[in-house]
Amino acid sequence: MRYPKSFAMTLAAALTVLTSVTACGGGEAPPSDAASVQEGQQIYGRICATCHGGDANGMPSLGKGLRDNAYTQSLSDSELVEFLKEGRSAADPLNETGIDMPPRGGDPTISDEELLAVVAYLRTL
Repeated sequence: MRYPKSFAMTLAAALTVLTSVTACGGGEAPPSDAASVQEGQQIYGRICATCHGGDANGMPSLGKGLRDNAYTQSLSDSELVEFLKEGRSAADPLNETGIDMPPRGGDPTISDEELLAVVAYLRTL
């Protein structure tokens, strides 16, 4: 069966985009369903709120506000998960608080999937 040239070009473009998204880890978008967001909110409240505030507006001398945060908004979901996994030392030049952000928010038992749920919650702020 022969397809019109425009169909073949569209299919080739779609495959190129799909291949590049998959290669870059773009397939790891956080779940956006209500249950995942709710789980992320609970985890945030338990782990992150101590420094970033229960309302995510930050805590003086502890953690930056996360609502409308240019840095977190500049990261893809998978990049934000990686950031949360690694944390940020006080010596990092981008650390404006002078306080360590511990890996996984200081809870080594938090899973990557739970971090993904936190990202899903943060994206709703």
